[in-house]
Amino acid sequence: MKILIASTPAAGHISPMLAITRILLDDDHEIAFLTGTAFRERIEASGAQFLPLPADADFDGRDLPSPIPELKDVPPGSQWLRIVCERLFVDAIPAQDQGLREALKHFQADVIVGDDLLFGVLPMLLGPRETRPPIVLCGTSFLHWKRDDGAPDFVGLPPATTKEQREQYAVLAGEHDANVDQPVLRKLNEVLKTCGVGPVSVPLFHSVVGLADAYLQLSVRSFEFPRELPPTVHFVGTPPIIRNQAPLPPWAHELDGSRKVVLVTQGTVANLDFGLLLAPTFAALANEPDLLVVATAGGRPIETIPGPIPSNARLASYLPFEWLLPRVDALVTNGGYGTVNQALSFGIPLVTVGLIEDKADVNARVAWSGVGINLATNAPTSEALREATRTVLDRPSYRMRATQMADEFASIDTRLEVLRIIHRLERQRRAQPRAATMKPARSRRAAR
Repeated sequence: MKILIASTPAAGHISPMLAITRILLDDDHEIAFLTGTAFRERIEASGAQFLPLPADADFDGRDLPSPIPELKDVPPGSQWLRIVCERLFVDAIPAQDQGLREALKHFQADVIVGDDLLFGVLPMLLGPRETRPPIVLCGTSFLHWKRDDGAPDFVGLPPATTKEQREQYAVLAGEHDANVDQPVLRKLNEVLKTCGVGPVSVPLFHSVVGLADAYLQLSVRSFEFPRELPPTVHFVGTPPIIRNQAPLPPWAHELDGSRKVVLVTQGTVANLDFGLLLAPTFAALANEPDLLVVATAGGRPIETIPGPIPSNARLASYLPFEWLLPRVDALVTNGGYGTVNQALSFGIPLVTVGLIEDKADVNARVAWSGVGINLATNAPTSEALREATRTVLDRPSYRMRATQMADEFASIDTRLEVLRIIHRLERQRRAQPRAATMKPARSRRAAR
């Protein structure tokens, strides 16, 4: 089978999509991978054919302020989110759509597999079904779908348990709708109209969940708030970690079980200022003789981590997680969805911080599910970090709940689930009439 992988050019999306690519390559499928040129080397090293996105959709998500310079002056909140949605996601739809259609001319894929933020699939999903391959999307963030309690996304709210909470959430939802969802939806429908499709009536992030032929949420059901979901949503666990992506550090022998290991990471995007989490965590745990604090810089040089570096800290730019995670007793993180789910698949309890991007909602799920403590701040104090870390290490309930979550991950064969769903869609495609080639999207004016 020929499968086109398409991903937002950001490391937190590229990594899980490369893990999906590995599953498909091992099953002897031919893979082409459409994404930003900054990730060409990683794509080609995986064994997939690299295809570049058109220039208007080609950015490096590791440097988010670069394509949107005004973000540097906008504090986290509804305005920040609206700008990202409009400038980074909606504006890129025509170019992403063009890139997908051009790719299909040269690589006649049987199935397209994309990540959840590649909104350039919307023109195909809204167009004639017979003119495109099946489209499978992968949820690399929390599940973007309407909640039973009416709470808006990206605010970090746990499920409402009282009438008063529901009333409060209704107010917040109204404000979010007015300040984010409706302005973004208006711009989205303007862009979709130029592609000859639409309009849509649901928020941007919900649209792809509802329209995809299959939506693979890269987590387990117990880590998602309870609610009614479309039948196309499948919880498939977390993809296997790609092995040998980094060498063992020179201090690897020190993780011998004599001290508990606390891993701290700011991920691969929100790591421009290590003073936000790494430095205060070092300060928090410097005087804990029973702990070894391991920090990864998410690919940045370890020299960019500010001092002082305590004697019980060990640093690396990258670390092989397949080796490290079985040795970790607690994770301190700003809430990257992939990292959180990988940790939970190993039964590791967490301490989370972070309110930007999707992190407020990811971290709210950490606290709600009982697998860790959410400090719900972008600037945690060393005192708060120490207390929370010692709590998840010393109070058995957090490890117990994380272990239960790990059992749920273990009950899902992610490889088989991914292959089963993709093969089923391909069989359905072969059983239905389909146009021989993809045609470029036309504007409504050109179609008249």
